[in-house]
Amino acid sequence: MAAGTAVVVGASGAFGEAIVARLIRDGLTVVAVGRGFQALENLADRHPGLIACTADIADDEAIPRIRAALPEGPVRIAVHGPGLAAPGGVATVSTDALAQAVNLKAGGLLRLARAVDPRLEAGSRLVAIAGHYGLEPAPYAAAPGVANAAVINLARQLSMALGPRGVTAHVIAPGPADTERLWRIAALEAERRGTSAEAVVEDMKRDSSTGALTNPAEVAWAVSLLLAPEAGAMTGSTLMLDAGRRRGLP
Repeated sequence: MAAGTAVVVGASGAFGEAIVARLIRDGLTVVAVGRGFQALENLADRHPGLIACTADIADDEAIPRIRAALPEGPVRIAVHGPGLAAPGGVATVSTDALAQAVNLKAGGLLRLARAVDPRLEAGSRLVAIAGHYGLEPAPYAAAPGVANAAVINLARQLSMALGPRGVTAHVIAPGPADTERLWRIAALEAERRGTSAEAVVEDMKRDSSTGALTNPAEVAWAVSLLLAPEAGAMTGSTLMLDAGRRRGLP
């Protein structure tokens, strides 16, 4: 695999760290982007050679910050995967929370694309971790559903804009993943239902064909898969990692 740089937004989260580790194993220099300085420092301690970049992807100031952190050479892959903590149904979610979710997920993806644009070359990838709620709405996750649907559309827009340069854009849509964030969402939903978080998570498992949750290693595998030259044929598409939750067509 040719040398180059990978940029990972949301690098200190459960998905982010698994992706960082996989891309380092693939031989790439990783620029890890996150809002928390200490979390990034801890991440760098666990993954020597990582370049930490403190930036808030929800703010336009992130564009020059990320650009300044890039080492020389091409950006092979840029991954946008910030966590989104805005549970609640459409009847209760605040309009501010909905707007912030869209800004973080869709606005953040656009900021990342603009930050790395000067370093993209033929074969470079933009990858967004969107989540299956963008395609399969859930009554307890209105903001993530709307924000992730916006990311899916934006990735298609980017695929059209960047395609003539040989740069492709992709979405990975995991199902519910066994992470601390999922358990926080489950706890809030359990309170609404008058049940336990464990019962909510078991219901989530039963929604899948295999009775399983997605795990971070599976998401990292999918990101690595997109580095292959053959993955260029998938530009603008969404790769489902939901254990069979989405059953509608297409």
